[in-house]
Amino acid sequence: MHDLYYKGRIHTRKNHVTTGYNTKRSAKLGTEKYPLTLSVTSDERKVEVEKLVADNELFADITVDSAIDENIIELTAILNKITTTTFDKTPNRNDPCSCNSGKKYKKCCG
Repeated sequence: MHDLYYKGRIHTRKNHVTTGYNTKRSAKLGTEKYPLTLSVTSDERKVEVEKLVADNELFADITVDSAIDENIIELTAILNKITTTTFDKTPNRNDPCSCNSGKKYKKCCG
């Protein structure tokens, strides 16, 4: 179809390419492409950390070196994500009361 078939309309393909999906976004940490970089001090600790990584379906490169301190900050950051807190909705004045009295909230508990 010709670009000028609809007078003044921007070509659909060109618009999709310029404003479409973000194909250049960075991959998540802990995937096969970007594994976690962890270092531990002993082989026993490495087994513990490998089990923790496998349980959470993550990927990690774990190095054992007793000369340096343990560094599993990336793993703890992924496992301890902050969640949003939600509160129960407070009833409006004309909603039925939550105490099951059959009255409106404004006449009973409000």
